[in-house]
Amino acid sequence: MLKVWGRVTSINVRKVLWALDELGWPYEQEDWGLPLRDPKVPEFLAVNPNGQVPVLIDDGFALWESNAILVYLAEKAGGGQLLPLELKARGVALQWLGWQASELNPTWGYAVQALLRHTPGYDDPDQITASIRRWAQALTILEGALGDGRQFVAGESFTVADIALALSVHRWMKTPAEKPEFAAVEAYHRRMSERQAGAKWMADALF
Repeated sequence: MLKVWGRVTSINVRKVLWALDELGWPYEQEDWGLPLRDPKVPEFLAVNPNGQVPVLIDDGFALWESNAILVYLAEKAGGGQLLPLELKARGVALQWLGWQASELNPTWGYAVQALLRHTPGYDDPDQITASIRRWAQALTILEGALGDGRQFVAGESFTVADIALALSVHRWMKTPAEKPEFAAVEAYHRRMSERQAGAKWMADALF
């Protein structure tokens, strides 16, 4: 059975769990990550020297980095599930998956620590405002893509990119701050939260 090491309060762990639920595969999830269980211990570092969650363990094979795990699961499933077979559509899905990690993810760091995590030291109003502004600028790009009426970010089918982006948008929606509205992004959020596999990973208590 597949195993996932990581706490469900991690957005990157939820990516993997959502993908597994979409595929309907059985798995075991084991809590790792502070404050539940310190990953900076030899047992965990043996499978991920970065000491970060998630880690997927498949019959003794360990894989880390959430987006790599998403692609691995899609490839393991085959048949175009979660990742299109057609080259251009596949390229677009991977484009958005990479964009989530490299362009969208870095924008929200300070705002999330301040407004959702309430982490000590993250209390500078100017830096919060700047983080929200950068986040909104990135989401303007997603708004433009979804504004053509597409149901999914890569086109006609649900892909691993939608998992990563939907969870990111959910985080935006849950952040208590003055922020611009994005009609297409908000409609996309509603659609993704109505998916049976995604609903529990986009619950109000998870962000």
